[in-house]
Amino acid sequence: MSTAEKYMNRCFELALKGYGFVSPNPLVGCVIVKNGHVVAEGYHKRFGGPHAEVNALSSAGRKARGATLYVNLEPCVHFGKTPPCADTIIEAGISKVIAGSRDPNALVGGKGFEKLKRAGITVHNAILRRQAERLNEKFYSFMKTGLPFVGVKVAQTVDGRLADYRGTSKWITSEASRREAHQIRAGYDAVLVGANTVAIDNPQLTVRFAKGNNPVRVVLDGNLNVTPERRIFNTGASGTILFTSRRAFRKKSSVVRKMHRQGVRVIPLDDEPDLNMQRVLRQLSVLGISSVLVEGGSRTISAFLSARHVNKVHCFVAPTLLGGGVNSFFLKNPRSLRGSIRLNDTQTRILGADLLLEGYPRFS
Repeated sequence: MSTAEKYMNRCFELALKGYGFVSPNPLVGCVIVKNGHVVAEGYHKRFGGPHAEVNALSSAGRKARGATLYVNLEPCVHFGKTPPCADTIIEAGISKVIAGSRDPNALVGGKGFEKLKRAGITVHNAILRRQAERLNEKFYSFMKTGLPFVGVKVAQTVDGRLADYRGTSKWITSEASRREAHQIRAGYDAVLVGANTVAIDNPQLTVRFAKGNNPVRVVLDGNLNVTPERRIFNTGASGTILFTSRRAFRKKSSVVRKMHRQGVRVIPLDDEPDLNMQRVLRQLSVLGISSVLVEGGSRTISAFLSARHVNKVHCFVAPTLLGGGVNSFFLKNPRSLRGSIRLNDTQTRILGADLLLEGYPRFS
């Protein structure tokens, strides 16, 4: 491992400290090195707060002059919630910047590097680029496609059931898996479920067993059969968005009014109850949501898979057999083995007695 790679890996470690708090901004860590010694470190701690470079430079003070700055993402050059980091780097007297990846945001996209070079700063890019982009996969995807990055989370038995024949799903997986599921949830801007999950499980969909902000809750209910008394419609902890059909929106106006009084945003989307997943995602992007975790139920998950709008799968598997019950995945048009949806770049972890399998779907 080269010196540059060592410090870049440290940037990744620092960046992850902001997980669950900085979205829709990217995770960024920064290390400042002078004469072979680390003189300061920093990371982006929360959305709207100082960026990683600013935090590190503030800690370094005068020691930053003539030093090398390592950062996993190109320094910004535009005014957003905070001033441009590139200007701060120039003013601090940094002599070299070594970055992990170019910023996919069109407002930055190479302009940060160019500004640093014009100021006489040596710039090296693409150090552990693949790892740097994977760290901020949601941010990169949103900037490139304009649609939220979609993750799917399921907790199932070995034989692929997310509930038994009575519909009971609490709890299939272990406490360790549930803690990890909440950690995953904290990294998404929104968490989405269908009407049946709301009716049967009455979930809160907040982050309770990990550190991080609560995501916006999203419910899909084309027929508007859910009741305002469900816990997900208590907006004290986090906001809730309900997508329904125009027909149901008009027909059940009293329910819509009650939802609005509770702070729930009800959005009529399609004429028919079968909502279009791409339209759902486009509306979420308009609302500034850059990532969404689909947590259930099986028909909602399968609707996103059928529409090819799934970027990542988080599958928890418990060492349990039911021999029947609710399938984790239920495609209206089942695929042949040759035409199956395969997960690429898979990673596995053991959580207690459970297995967590994560990967990226490839649609043939």
